[in-house]
Amino acid sequence: MTLSPDSSRLPDLVLLPGLVCDDRMWAPQIAGLAGAAQVSVGDLSVADSMLALASSVLEKAPAGKFALAGLSMGGYVALEIMRQAPERVLGLALLDTTARPDTPETTQNRRKAMERSETDFTGVLADLLPKLVHPAQLDDKSITDILMKMGEDAGKEVFRRQQTAIIGRIDSRPFLDRIRCPTLVLCGREDLITPVEVHEEMVEGIAGARLSIVEKCGHISTLGQPDAVNEALRQWLSRVLPTA
Repeated sequence: MTLSPDSSRLPDLVLLPGLVCDDRMWAPQIAGLAGAAQVSVGDLSVADSMLALASSVLEKAPAGKFALAGLSMGGYVALEIMRQAPERVLGLALLDTTARPDTPETTQNRRKAMERSETDFTGVLADLLPKLVHPAQLDDKSITDILMKMGEDAGKEVFRRQQTAIIGRIDSRPFLDRIRCPTLVLCGREDLITPVEVHEEMVEGIAGARLSIVEKCGHISTLGQPDAVNEALRQWLSRVLPTA
């Protein structure tokens, strides 16, 4: 299917970023999908629960129906939106995320990071980088500098709010079979935070979902392999859009 160049016929696409990230995390997609959708980025800095964050995104989203894509924490919020207002979502893309709740060990590590952030927030951000970026890209400042700057700009208060929301999220696996819209599940092959198997689990739970694994790619796939991510999103949007 050919996407219409007429912007009035393009779908609205809401992108949801990860922990202490913003629209800069989605910059390659905002540019690369300009001819396929009218793109906006949700603000996930405003509350400390998934319920409240999803409600805030829905309140500020374009009127009517829209396509929805979330990465990592953004995926958790997207799954909550699917519970609150599934009728508004034309299509769902879940990138480098999971439907599982936190394990006790992960929650403990988050709380330690929250405590450390009071006195060494820059150190907390720096320690996250090897988990976010493919090993071959750890020296690529075009990626690591953006991640550090987004975190620093968000600040430790946002970090703590978002970690609180992540810790409190529910198990979304029992709700996956309620998702009926065209769904893309995508992850980096070397994603250390949400590995391939948790994405395979989501694909098994969502009828008709398609899995895309991006090679030589870590957790922040939108920056690590933007061309491959953009192509997968274009193909997904072609399933979301009606024929022109």
